[in-house]
Amino acid sequence: MKQALEGIKVLDLTRVLAGPYATMVMADMGADVIKIEAPEVGDDSRQFGPYIQNESAYFMSLNRNKRSITLNLKAPKAKELFIEMVKKADVVVENYRPGTMEKLGLGYEELKKINPRIIYAASSGFGHSGPYSKRAAYDAVVQAMGGIMSITGPKGGKPTRVGPSIGDVTAGLFTAIGVLAALNYRNNTGVGQKVDVAMLDCQVAILENAIARYVVTGEAPKPAGNRHSSITPFEPFETSDGEIMIAAGNDALFVKMCEVFGTEEWAQDERFKTNPLRTKHVEELVPLITEVTRTKTTKEWQDLLDKAGVPNGPINTIDKVMEDPQVLARDMIIEVDHPVAGHLKMAGVPIKMSETQGIVRTHAPLLGQHTEEILKELLGMSTEEIDALKKENIF
Repeated sequence: MKQALEGIKVLDLTRVLAGPYATMVMADMGADVIKIEAPEVGDDSRQFGPYIQNESAYFMSLNRNKRSITLNLKAPKAKELFIEMVKKADVVVENYRPGTMEKLGLGYEELKKINPRIIYAASSGFGHSGPYSKRAAYDAVVQAMGGIMSITGPKGGKPTRVGPSIGDVTAGLFTAIGVLAALNYRNNTGVGQKVDVAMLDCQVAILENAIARYVVTGEAPKPAGNRHSSITPFEPFETSDGEIMIAAGNDALFVKMCEVFGTEEWAQDERFKTNPLRTKHVEELVPLITEVTRTKTTKEWQDLLDKAGVPNGPINTIDKVMEDPQVLARDMIIEVDHPVAGHLKMAGVPIKMSETQGIVRTHAPLLGQHTEEILKELLGMSTEEIDALKKENIF
Protein backbone atom coordinates (compact mmCIF):
# COMPACT_ATOMS: atom_id res chain seq x y z
CA MET A 1 0.00 0.00 0.00
CA LYS A 2 1.28 3.43 -0.95
CA GLN A 3 1.51 6.14 1.71
CA ALA A 4 0.12 9.66 1.50
CA LEU A 5 3.46 11.48 1.90
CA GLU A 6 5.55 9.05 -0.12
CA GLY A 7 8.18 10.98 -2.08
CA ILE A 8 8.23 13.93 0.34
CA LYS A 9 11.69 14.54 1.78
CA VAL A 10 11.92 16.22 5.20
CA LEU A 11 15.07 17.58 6.82
CA ASP A 12 14.42 17.31 10.54
CA LEU A 13 16.48 19.58 12.78
CA THR A 14 14.19 19.15 15.77
CA ARG A 15 14.77 17.73 19.21
CA VAL A 16 12.93 16.72 22.40
CA LEU A 17 9.15 16.66 21.73
CA ALA A 18 7.20 19.30 19.78
CA GLY A 19 9.32 19.13 16.63
CA PRO A 20 9.98 15.36 16.70
CA TYR A 21 6.25 14.75 17.21
CA ALA A 22 5.47 16.77 14.08
CA THR A 23 8.04 14.95 11.97
CA MET A 24 6.93 11.58 13.39
CA VAL A 25 3.43 12.27 12.08
CA MET A 26 4.91 13.00 8.65
CA ALA A 27 7.13 9.92 8.78
CA ASP A 28 4.19 7.71 9.77
CA MET A 29 2.40 8.98 6.66
CA GLY A 30 5.32 7.94 4.46
CA ALA A 31 7.63 10.97 4.28
CA ASP A 32 11.37 10.32 4.17
CA VAL A 33 12.39 12.11 7.36
CA ILE A 34 16.12 12.71 7.68
CA LYS A 35 16.90 13.54 11.30
CA ILE A 36 19.96 15.79 11.48
CA GLU A 37 21.59 15.50 14.91
CA ALA A 38 24.62 16.94 16.64
CA PRO A 39 27.62 14.57 16.63
CA GLU A 40 28.18 12.43 19.74
CA VAL A 41 25.15 13.71 21.73
CA GLY A 42 22.31 13.87 19.20
CA ASP A 43 18.76 14.84 20.11
CA ASP A 44 18.53 15.96 23.76
CA SER A 45 15.88 13.32 24.39
CA ARG A 46 18.40 10.52 23.81
CA GLN A 47 19.46 11.39 27.37
CA PHE A 48 15.90 11.14 28.79
CA GLY A 49 14.86 8.00 30.63
CA PRO A 50 13.61 5.39 31.02
CA TYR A 51 16.29 3.36 29.24
CA ILE A 52 16.44 -0.07 27.66
CA GLN A 53 20.03 -1.23 27.14
CA ASN A 54 21.13 2.44 27.40
CA GLU A 55 18.68 3.45 24.65
CA SER A 56 16.04 6.02 25.60
CA ALA A 57 12.48 4.68 25.38
CA TYR A 58 11.34 8.32 25.27
CA PHE A 59 13.45 8.99 22.16
CA MET A 60 12.47 5.72 20.51
CA SER A 61 8.75 6.43 20.93
CA LEU A 62 9.02 9.74 19.02
CA ASN A 63 11.51 9.05 16.27
CA ARG A 64 10.37 5.89 14.51
CA ASN A 65 10.36 5.79 10.71
CA LYS A 66 13.22 8.31 10.54
CA ARG A 67 16.83 8.14 9.36
CA SER A 68 19.64 9.76 11.37
CA ILE A 69 22.61 11.69 10.10
CA THR A 70 25.05 13.62 12.29
CA LEU A 71 26.26 17.05 11.19
CA ASN A 72 28.12 19.74 13.10
CA LEU A 73 26.28 22.71 11.61
CA LYS A 74 28.74 25.13 13.18
CA ALA A 75 31.37 23.82 10.78
CA PRO A 76 31.42 25.56 7.37
CA LYS A 77 31.68 22.30 5.40
CA ALA A 78 28.77 20.79 7.32
CA LYS A 79 26.68 23.86 6.47
CA GLU A 80 27.62 23.40 2.82
CA LEU A 81 26.41 19.80 2.97
CA PHE A 82 23.16 20.90 4.60
CA ILE A 83 22.59 23.53 1.91
CA GLU A 84 23.08 20.88 -0.78
CA MET A 85 20.51 18.74 1.02
CA VAL A 86 18.06 21.66 1.14
CA LYS A 87 18.23 21.90 -2.65
CA LYS A 88 16.78 18.39 -2.86
CA ALA A 89 14.35 18.56 0.06
CA ASP A 90 10.68 19.49 0.29
CA VAL A 91 10.48 20.46 3.95
CA VAL A 92 12.81 21.73 6.69
CA VAL A 93 11.52 21.52 10.27
CA GLU A 94 13.29 23.09 13.25
CA ASN A 95 12.35 23.96 16.83
CA TYR A 96 15.25 26.12 17.92
CA ARG A 97 14.74 29.40 19.73
CA PRO A 98 13.95 32.11 17.12
CA GLY A 99 17.12 33.62 15.69
CA THR A 100 19.28 30.50 16.09
CA MET A 101 19.01 29.39 12.47
CA GLU A 102 19.59 32.97 11.30
CA LYS A 103 22.84 33.09 13.30
CA LEU A 104 23.94 29.96 11.46
CA GLY A 105 23.05 31.61 8.14
CA LEU A 106 20.36 28.96 7.61
CA GLY A 107 17.14 30.85 8.33
CA TYR A 108 14.15 30.80 6.00
CA GLU A 109 15.13 33.95 4.08
CA GLU A 110 18.43 32.31 3.12
CA LEU A 111 17.07 28.83 2.43
CA LYS A 112 14.30 30.04 0.15
CA LYS A 113 16.96 31.64 -2.06
CA ILE A 114 18.51 28.21 -2.40
CA ASN A 115 15.19 26.41 -2.91
CA PRO A 116 12.11 28.63 -3.50
CA ARG A 117 9.87 25.56 -3.18
CA ILE A 118 11.05 24.72 0.33
CA ILE A 119 8.51 24.54 3.17
CA TYR A 120 10.26 25.85 6.28
CA ALA A 121 8.44 24.95 9.50
CA ALA A 122 9.53 26.49 12.79
CA SER A 123 8.00 25.33 16.06
CA SER A 124 9.01 27.41 19.08
CA GLY A 125 7.73 28.47 22.47
CA PHE A 126 6.39 31.88 21.50
CA GLY A 127 6.77 32.11 17.73
CA HIS A 128 8.94 34.27 15.49
CA SER A 129 7.20 37.54 16.30
CA GLY A 130 5.92 39.36 19.37
CA PRO A 131 7.57 40.58 22.58
CA TYR A 132 8.20 37.06 23.97
CA SER A 133 9.71 35.71 20.76
CA LYS A 134 13.24 35.19 22.06
CA ARG A 135 12.21 33.71 25.41
CA ALA A 136 12.90 30.06 26.16
CA ALA A 137 9.97 27.74 26.86
CA TYR A 138 9.12 24.20 27.79
CA ASP A 139 5.75 22.47 27.98
CA ALA A 140 5.09 23.37 31.62
CA VAL A 141 5.82 27.05 30.91
CA VAL A 142 3.28 27.36 28.08
CA GLN A 143 0.70 25.31 29.98
CA ALA A 144 1.03 27.87 32.78
CA MET A 145 1.02 30.93 30.52
CA GLY A 146 -1.61 29.64 28.08
CA GLY A 147 -4.38 29.34 30.67
CA ILE A 148 -4.91 25.58 30.57
CA MET A 149 -3.46 25.07 34.05
CA SER A 150 -5.80 27.69 35.49
CA ILE A 151 -8.85 25.59 34.54
CA THR A 152 -7.39 22.17 35.37
CA GLY A 153 -7.42 20.44 38.74
CA PRO A 154 -9.85 19.75 41.59
CA LYS A 155 -12.61 22.26 42.27
CA GLY A 156 -11.26 24.88 44.64
CA GLY A 157 -7.76 23.47 44.27
CA LYS A 158 -4.56 24.81 42.81
CA PRO A 159 -4.01 25.04 39.04
CA THR A 160 -2.71 21.72 37.74
CA ARG A 161 -0.48 20.77 34.81
CA VAL A 162 -2.15 18.40 32.34
CA GLY A 163 -0.40 15.01 32.56
CA PRO A 164 0.77 14.51 28.96
CA SER A 165 2.93 17.30 27.52
CA ILE A 166 0.00 18.91 25.76
CA GLY A 167 1.94 22.11 25.11
CA ASP A 168 4.45 20.20 22.99
CA VAL A 169 2.06 17.70 21.45
CA THR A 170 -0.45 20.30 20.23
CA ALA A 171 2.41 22.34 18.75
CA GLY A 172 3.64 19.20 17.00
CA LEU A 173 0.21 18.49 15.56
CA PHE A 174 -0.37 22.07 14.41
CA THR A 175 3.10 22.11 12.83
CA ALA A 176 2.32 18.95 10.87
CA ILE A 177 -1.01 20.44 9.76
CA GLY A 178 0.74 23.64 8.70
CA VAL A 179 3.28 21.71 6.64
CA LEU A 180 0.56 19.71 4.91
CA ALA A 181 -1.37 22.89 4.09
CA ALA A 182 1.82 24.51 2.74
CA LEU A 183 2.58 21.45 0.61
CA ASN A 184 -0.90 21.63 -0.91
CA TYR A 185 -0.41 25.34 -1.67
CA ARG A 186 2.96 24.57 -3.24
CA ASN A 187 1.39 21.84 -5.37
CA ASN A 188 -1.01 24.47 -6.73
CA THR A 189 1.41 27.38 -7.11
CA GLY A 190 4.96 26.02 -7.03
CA VAL A 191 5.75 28.40 -4.16
CA GLY A 192 7.07 27.34 -0.75
CA GLN A 193 6.58 29.26 2.48
CA LYS A 194 7.41 29.55 6.16
CA VAL A 195 5.19 27.89 8.77
CA ASP A 196 5.56 29.60 12.16
CA VAL A 197 3.94 27.70 15.05
CA ALA A 198 4.15 28.87 18.68
CA MET A 199 3.44 26.55 21.60
CA LEU A 200 1.68 29.40 23.44
CA ASP A 201 -0.57 30.07 20.43
CA CYS A 202 -1.54 26.40 20.35
CA GLN A 203 -2.53 26.45 24.02
CA VAL A 204 -4.77 29.44 23.40
CA ALA A 205 -6.27 27.70 20.35
CA ILE A 206 -7.44 24.70 22.40
CA LEU A 207 -9.04 26.66 25.24
CA GLU A 208 -12.35 26.44 23.33
CA ASN A 209 -15.27 26.90 25.76
CA ALA A 210 -13.10 28.53 28.44
CA ILE A 211 -12.71 31.58 26.23
CA ALA A 212 -16.39 31.50 25.27
CA ARG A 213 -17.45 31.36 28.94
CA TYR A 214 -15.21 34.27 29.87
CA VAL A 215 -16.43 36.40 26.96
CA VAL A 216 -20.07 35.80 27.90
CA THR A 217 -19.84 36.01 31.70
CA GLY A 218 -16.84 38.26 32.26
CA GLU A 219 -15.57 35.79 34.86
CA ALA A 220 -12.34 33.84 34.38
CA PRO A 221 -13.11 30.09 34.54
CA LYS A 222 -11.58 28.15 37.42
CA PRO A 223 -10.76 24.46 37.92
CA ALA A 224 -13.92 22.36 38.05
CA GLY A 225 -12.41 18.97 38.74
CA ASN A 226 -13.50 16.17 36.40
CA ARG A 227 -16.87 17.61 35.48
CA HIS A 228 -17.72 19.61 32.38
CA SER A 229 -18.49 23.24 33.13
CA SER A 230 -21.32 23.51 30.60
CA ILE A 231 -22.79 19.97 30.33
CA THR A 232 -24.48 17.95 33.09
CA PRO A 233 -24.11 15.10 33.96
CA PHE A 234 -20.62 14.88 32.48
CA GLU A 235 -18.22 13.51 35.11
CA PRO A 236 -17.16 10.32 36.92
CA PHE A 237 -19.45 8.74 39.48
CA GLU A 238 -18.68 6.24 42.22
CA THR A 239 -19.68 2.61 41.69
CA SER A 240 -19.54 -0.31 44.09
CA ASP A 241 -16.00 -1.12 42.96
CA GLY A 242 -14.58 2.09 41.51
CA GLU A 243 -15.78 4.90 39.24
CA ILE A 244 -17.45 5.28 35.87
CA MET A 245 -17.40 8.32 33.61
CA ILE A 246 -20.89 9.20 32.37
CA ALA A 247 -21.39 11.82 29.67
CA ALA A 248 -25.06 12.48 29.02
CA GLY A 249 -24.31 15.25 26.56
CA ASN A 250 -27.87 16.23 25.65
CA ASP A 251 -31.44 16.03 26.95
CA ALA A 252 -32.28 12.82 25.06
CA LEU A 253 -29.26 11.04 26.56
CA PHE A 254 -30.26 12.24 30.02
CA VAL A 255 -33.68 10.64 29.55
CA LYS A 256 -32.04 7.38 28.48
CA MET A 257 -29.74 7.48 31.52
CA CYS A 258 -32.72 7.98 33.77
CA GLU A 259 -34.45 4.98 32.19
CA VAL A 260 -31.37 2.83 32.88
CA PHE A 261 -31.31 4.04 36.49
CA GLY A 262 -35.05 3.54 36.93
CA THR A 263 -35.40 7.21 37.85
CA GLU A 264 -37.60 8.43 34.98
CA GLU A 265 -39.07 11.09 37.26
CA TRP A 266 -35.77 13.03 37.12
CA ALA A 267 -36.39 13.82 33.45
CA GLN A 268 -39.65 15.54 34.43
CA ASP A 269 -38.19 17.36 37.42
CA GLU A 270 -38.26 21.12 36.81
CA ARG A 271 -34.64 21.31 38.04
CA PHE A 272 -33.35 18.78 35.53
CA LYS A 273 -35.49 19.04 32.37
CA THR A 274 -32.84 20.78 30.26
CA ASN A 275 -29.06 20.88 30.23
CA PRO A 276 -28.87 24.53 31.41
CA LEU A 277 -31.17 23.64 34.32
CA ARG A 278 -29.16 20.53 35.19
CA THR A 279 -25.95 22.56 35.13
CA LYS A 280 -27.55 25.19 37.37
CA HIS A 281 -28.65 22.50 39.83
CA VAL A 282 -25.61 20.24 39.49
CA GLU A 283 -24.98 20.20 43.24
CA GLU A 284 -28.43 18.67 43.73
CA LEU A 285 -28.27 16.19 40.83
CA VAL A 286 -24.84 14.66 41.39
CA PRO A 287 -25.61 13.18 44.85
CA LEU A 288 -28.80 11.62 43.44
CA ILE A 289 -26.89 9.96 40.60
CA THR A 290 -24.12 8.82 42.94
CA GLU A 291 -26.64 7.14 45.24
CA VAL A 292 -27.76 5.03 42.26
CA THR A 293 -24.37 4.29 40.71
CA ARG A 294 -23.00 2.98 44.00
CA THR A 295 -25.42 0.05 43.80
CA LYS A 296 -23.63 -1.77 40.94
CA THR A 297 -20.10 -2.39 39.69
CA THR A 298 -18.47 -0.29 36.99
CA LYS A 299 -18.76 -3.18 34.50
CA GLU A 300 -22.46 -3.70 35.27
CA TRP A 301 -23.24 -0.03 34.67
CA GLN A 302 -21.08 0.01 31.57
CA ASP A 303 -23.05 -2.86 30.03
CA LEU A 304 -26.42 -1.27 30.88
CA LEU A 305 -25.46 2.19 29.67
CA ASP A 306 -23.87 0.83 26.49
CA LYS A 307 -27.08 -1.04 25.68
CA ALA A 308 -29.03 2.21 26.08
CA GLY A 309 -26.51 4.21 24.00
CA VAL A 310 -25.40 6.47 26.84
CA PRO A 311 -21.70 7.44 26.53
CA ASN A 312 -19.69 6.06 29.43
CA GLY A 313 -16.41 4.41 30.30
CA PRO A 314 -14.16 3.20 33.08
CA ILE A 315 -11.23 5.30 34.21
CA ASN A 316 -8.44 3.13 32.87
CA THR A 317 -4.90 3.13 34.14
CA ILE A 318 -2.22 2.98 31.43
CA ASP A 319 -1.76 -0.78 31.78
CA LYS A 320 -5.48 -1.29 31.15
CA VAL A 321 -5.40 1.07 28.17
CA MET A 322 -2.66 -1.06 26.62
CA GLU A 323 -4.83 -4.17 27.04
CA ASP A 324 -8.14 -2.63 25.95
CA PRO A 325 -9.73 -4.70 23.12
CA GLN A 326 -10.82 -1.61 21.18
CA VAL A 327 -7.35 -0.06 21.41
CA LEU A 328 -5.77 -3.33 20.26
CA ALA A 329 -8.31 -3.83 17.46
CA ARG A 330 -7.34 -0.43 16.06
CA ASP A 331 -3.60 -1.27 16.19
CA MET A 332 -2.98 1.53 18.67
CA ILE A 333 -0.43 -0.50 20.60
CA ILE A 334 2.30 -1.80 18.34
CA GLU A 335 5.60 -3.57 18.88
CA VAL A 336 8.81 -2.43 17.21
CA ASP A 337 12.08 -4.36 17.03
CA HIS A 338 15.12 -2.25 17.88
CA PRO A 339 18.65 -3.55 17.23
CA VAL A 340 19.83 -2.58 20.73
CA ALA A 341 16.71 -2.27 22.90
CA GLY A 342 14.94 -5.31 21.47
CA HIS A 343 11.14 -5.42 21.46
CA LEU A 344 9.48 -2.14 22.40
CA LYS A 345 5.76 -1.42 22.64
CA MET A 346 4.53 2.05 21.75
CA ALA A 347 1.44 3.92 20.57
CA GLY A 348 0.39 3.19 17.00
CA VAL A 349 -0.71 5.51 14.19
CA PRO A 350 -4.10 7.10 15.00
CA ILE A 351 -4.96 8.27 11.47
CA LYS A 352 -6.64 5.42 9.59
CA MET A 353 -6.84 5.90 5.81
CA SER A 354 -8.44 3.56 3.29
CA GLU A 355 -5.95 4.08 0.45
CA THR A 356 -2.75 5.38 2.05
CA GLN A 357 -2.48 3.90 5.50
CA GLY A 358 0.08 5.24 7.94
CA ILE A 359 2.40 2.53 9.23
CA VAL A 360 5.45 2.09 11.43
CA ARG A 361 8.09 0.85 9.01
CA THR A 362 11.29 1.13 11.02
CA HIS A 363 12.57 1.60 14.56
CA ALA A 364 13.99 4.90 15.79
CA PRO A 365 17.50 5.28 14.37
CA LEU A 366 20.73 4.92 16.25
CA LEU A 367 22.68 8.17 16.38
CA GLY A 368 24.18 8.78 12.93
CA GLN A 369 23.08 5.36 11.72
CA HIS A 370 22.34 6.55 8.17
CA THR A 371 24.99 9.23 7.68
CA GLU A 372 26.90 7.49 4.90
CA GLU A 373 23.75 6.13 3.31
CA ILE A 374 22.16 9.58 3.08
CA LEU A 375 25.27 11.34 1.80
CA LYS A 376 25.70 8.76 -0.94
CA GLU A 377 22.02 8.62 -1.86
CA LEU A 378 21.13 12.31 -1.63
CA LEU A 379 24.39 14.03 -2.52
CA GLY A 380 26.11 11.34 -4.57
CA MET A 381 29.23 11.35 -2.40
CA SER A 382 31.80 8.57 -2.59
CA THR A 383 33.13 6.54 0.33
CA GLU A 384 36.46 8.31 -0.01
CA GLU A 385 34.86 11.76 0.18
CA ILE A 386 32.88 10.75 3.26
CA ASP A 387 35.96 9.32 4.95
CA ALA A 388 37.82 12.58 4.32
CA LEU A 389 35.05 14.58 5.95
CA LYS A 390 35.02 12.25 8.96
CA LYS A 391 38.61 13.21 9.67
CA GLU A 392 37.53 16.86 9.83
CA ASN A 393 34.91 16.11 12.52
CA ILE A 394 32.05 17.15 10.27
CA PHE A 395 29.90 14.23 11.48
